[in-house]
Amino acid sequence: MKKKLIGKITHFYPKINVAIVELSDALKQGEKILIEDHEQSFEQAVDSMQVEHENIPSAKKGQSIGLKVMQPVKEGAKVYKLIIA
Repeated sequence: MKKKLIGKITHFYPKINVAIVELSDALKQGEKILIEDHEQSFEQAVDSMQVEHENIPSAKKGQSIGLKVMQPVKEGAKVYKLIIA
């Protein structure tokens, strides 16, 4: 399994477990991602993405999206897309 850097966390809302991700590459629902910082890393599937409170099936490079996450994350954490090699 390979990983490709696709963005970073710019904000986290703990009450709703949503991270704001600034994307440097495209991302689609259903893809697997890895979120990593100095203290933790975890994998999850992309189940729910939003832009301006609207659900979207995919996002493009340069967009900032709201992403439902399974665990708390820190600002500055890196987001990788997992690619089956």
